[in-house]
Amino acid sequence: MGEAPASNHAQRGQWMALSAALLGWMFDGFEMGLFPLVARPALRDLLGTGATDGQVGLWFGVATAGFLVGAATGGVLFGWLGDRIGRVRAMTVSILTYAIFSGMCGLAQDPVQITILRFISALGMGGEWSLGVALVMEIWPDKSRALLAGLIGAAANVGYLLVGALSLALGRVIGELRDLLLSSGMREDWVQTLVANDGWRIMMMTGALPALLTFFIRLFVPESAKWEEEQKRGTTSHWATRDLLGVLLGAAAACIIIWLWAAEIGTIPLAVRIVGSLVALVVVTLGYLYPVMSYLRRSESAARAPHSETGDETPAVNAPAVPSLGPTVRRMLLGAALGSVALLGTWASIQWVPAWADQLTGGLKPEAKAYTQIASSIGAIIGTVLAALAGNWLGRRLTYCLLCVGSLSAALFLFRFHVQFDYRFLFATLLAGAFTAAFYGWLPLYLPELFPTRIRATGQGFSFNFGRIVAAVGALQGGFLLKTQFNGDYPSMCSIMSLIYLVGAAIIWFAPETKGQPLPE
Repeated sequence: MGEAPASNHAQRGQWMALSAALLGWMFDGFEMGLFPLVARPALRDLLGTGATDGQVGLWFGVATAGFLVGAATGGVLFGWLGDRIGRVRAMTVSILTYAIFSGMCGLAQDPVQITILRFISALGMGGEWSLGVALVMEIWPDKSRALLAGLIGAAANVGYLLVGALSLALGRVIGELRDLLLSSGMREDWVQTLVANDGWRIMMMTGALPALLTFFIRLFVPESAKWEEEQKRGTTSHWATRDLLGVLLGAAAACIIIWLWAAEIGTIPLAVRIVGSLVALVVVTLGYLYPVMSYLRRSESAARAPHSETGDETPAVNAPAVPSLGPTVRRMLLGAALGSVALLGTWASIQWVPAWADQLTGGLKPEAKAYTQIASSIGAIIGTVLAALAGNWLGRRLTYCLLCVGSLSAALFLFRFHVQFDYRFLFATLLAGAFTAAFYGWLPLYLPELFPTRIRATGQGFSFNFGRIVAAVGALQGGFLLKTQFNGDYPSMCSIMSLIYLVGAAIIWFAPETKGQPLPE
């Protein structure tokens, strides 16, 4: 039987939810694109005169790693919150978190402060992704899933595009803006601080704009009916706040990984770094899995509880099926592996391209970074939509494998065959952006299909955002290698890191094919 047509009220709710989620993802992309674009002038400002490319690269890696660890933690934290109190309320808190603390980055006085602020803002950003995907996929009919997934990925890259455009506009009006601020009565030293170094502080302060979106969400966006049904059944009550201690432990272990690789060269032996990172990664995995594992155990105990005066432990006829612990954890780990490949390829390779463009121009053309980001974003918008549609046409597994092959080829073409900033460089960047970002149209299509409603936000939040931990290690490795082995040679470092796509092309064949199947209840 086909799906029943939605009422006008339900259709309005669908469009309100989609609009809010798309705006949320757009601002996600805006926030993520801000720092890579302003990183070099910001870090040179915060590090002081005499900062080398190696120092800038190392701190860029540290700040990026802090952001990624925060997003990974937030994906689990806010996913848990969304499964417990509802998608809409949790999404409101997540957006408010990343807006406020992202804007505060414009007030940072040293690299440590900006790293901490980006970590906190990323908590909300990681949560908004998983909550928005769960909400939209649950409210809209199954037949719309592929297009919705493509729009999800495209929306984030529209945010990247807006950052590039804003940077170009700011560069052209920075003088007029300085005069305007002075005429408003602001102290001259404050104005000079705001507009210095390509106006990076003003750019970061614009990250507070998404806070306005929370009012729209609370007023117009309906809650997921599927989640409300789970709430009526009582399954949401099995989430417990004490389980977040596991997430806290996992986040602490992830921070240890950052510390191990951010420490000055020679202070910590390489063997200690490697072994310590592996042990910490195991702790991160178990800590982030702990809330779901505990939830499933409590759900199973509740399902076996007596349902009659005779003490019959047979579950009630209408009781929802409890997801099995083993298969659920395996799917979460598999989803995390697939997400890790995409995120590592992005953050340890492609995210360095604006900084590389700045290096190629000797820092004399600030607009080079903006044009590079715009080119990458245009390619990404196209790639995310096409990838989701291809997943619906070719199947989930084959599409992912083809994306891995295409991403590796496009990355090597960009990094190995371009030595100057020109239109050919921008075309290669557009091509690399199209392939490497296409995963972010494929992942919101596939990950919701792996988990039932009661654990969807947490399950897919873990799967997508755990990859950020791996990406954080990769970003730190990139900064470490850039300083110690490649002496600021971006193409060599990024080419090596892009080989991760070979791993993705292999592991996808261990994943289940879900093409044509409805979302699990």
